Amino acid sequence: MVNLSDGEWKIMNLLWEHESTITELKNELSGETGWDKHIVITMLSRMEKKGAVAHRDGSRAKVFYPLVTREEVSMQETRGFLQKVYRGSLGMMVNAMVEDQALTEEELRELSDILEQAKRRREEGAK
Repeated sequence: MVNLSDGEWKIMNLLWEHESTITELKNELSGETGWDKHIVITMLSRMEKKGAVAHRDGSRAKVFYPLVTREEVSMQETRGFLQKVYRGSLGMMVNAMVEDQALTEEELRELSDILEQAKRRREEGAK
């Protein structure tokens, strides 16, 4: 189980797109975050200890790559968020969004389609 901080998510999003060196990550992140090379090194070191990333020696620099998929970490984060904020209840979260009128018509259609697909999969699995 890998828990990522907000900053680590920024790095992981880049690594999920392409393997990168420290310098490449610093260059891609510096405009958005202002991070220097030392901050990137520290974060990558923490992420290696967590088992989120690893590196191999490149021709001139270490090349970092993810050890976990976006889907694995996203699902874990989603479960953690649901548990922390809505006591694990997806229904409570959706109800809060509906009550706040935060869902657009398109999102409501998408949610309805997702629920229909889940229902079909469950029915097919029960056969």
